[in-house]
Amino acid sequence: MLFRQLFDSQTGTYTYLLADTETGEAVMIDPVFEQARRDGALLGELGLSLLYTLETHIHADHVTGGWLLRKNTGSKIAVSADGGADGVDRLLADGDKIAFGDRYLSVRATPGHTAGCITFVLDTEKMAFTGDCLLIRGCGRTDFQGGDAGRMYQSIHTQIFTLPDDCLLYPGHDYRGLTTTSVAEEKAFNPRLGGQLSQSDFIGYMDNLGLDHPKKMDIAVPANLKCGRPGQGDIPDDEPDWANLTCTFAGIWEVQPLWLEEHPGVAQILDVRETDEFDGPLGRIHGATLIPLGDLAKRAAELDPERPIVAVCRAGGRSAQATIILRRAGFARIANLAGGMLRWRAQHCPVEGGRD
Repeated sequence: MLFRQLFDSQTGTYTYLLADTETGEAVMIDPVFEQARRDGALLGELGLSLLYTLETHIHADHVTGGWLLRKNTGSKIAVSADGGADGVDRLLADGDKIAFGDRYLSVRATPGHTAGCITFVLDTEKMAFTGDCLLIRGCGRTDFQGGDAGRMYQSIHTQIFTLPDDCLLYPGHDYRGLTTTSVAEEKAFNPRLGGQLSQSDFIGYMDNLGLDHPKKMDIAVPANLKCGRPGQGDIPDDEPDWANLTCTFAGIWEVQPLWLEEHPGVAQILDVRETDEFDGPLGRIHGATLIPLGDLAKRAAELDPERPIVAVCRAGGRSAQATIILRRAGFARIANLAGGMLRWRAQHCPVEGGRD
């Protein structure tokens, strides 16, 4: 099985990708709207087919990426039947199973943080994804969205602490850089729930937290009740429209050689290799401007900021860095030539100079 733990630094949210390596079928738990491009790029690079986005609950601190990923990949959205969301493809209840390839996640109802909280448990019971119900040495708050401290205590003790002691627990958030814990650890050391603490102890603790409401609550909750669908029914207008681009998992916009060959003149070609490479055996693209990468920051003014730019190097690494340098310099429409001159030549695109 393939497993990835992804992180959104703005909200401290963890997103989890699980995939069956034999079939390439995947599920994603708690995606974030602003990270949907990153997540889609990762799916593409790993050759995975996303079957479901799974929500542990209706979030109050970020907007889900479920709708956007469904729009981009054809995946389905699965949410607790008690969550109250519209636009859901599959409503989940305690005991349900979500299959991906030969693997599956089982659903355990764990209300308390919200009325519709659920925990996803891997078929081996070696991993569980607890959302905001149980955190690392903590737990989610219980003072809004139908929260109930007594229900949370019961949920954790009957649905999570009954898992094997060595089951690894993956939370919905962490703000201290911690990534995982275990059932045994939390039963022993969780300061709100572990050891000999009773339900009345827990309720008293939770009733006196005195926390402010999440900053994004007024935006996130209504949006998440629509599975993350934007108010106007469309994604923000920040996708490049000057070329057929794809975004890598590293956040670099790329254009393929054949598309660039078929659209001559659409962009400035910036070659960031050294002079001997520019004149060397790989040749160069017609009309390319040579500015070695080490000189780019101080020579960026030689480029036309009103025209798109495609950066190129030998294999695509230096030119990827060139796009970052130019963005910092204020250039907005810029992309990397995927695979560089090596791929350009391999796909028999025309060159000036060079030799076979």
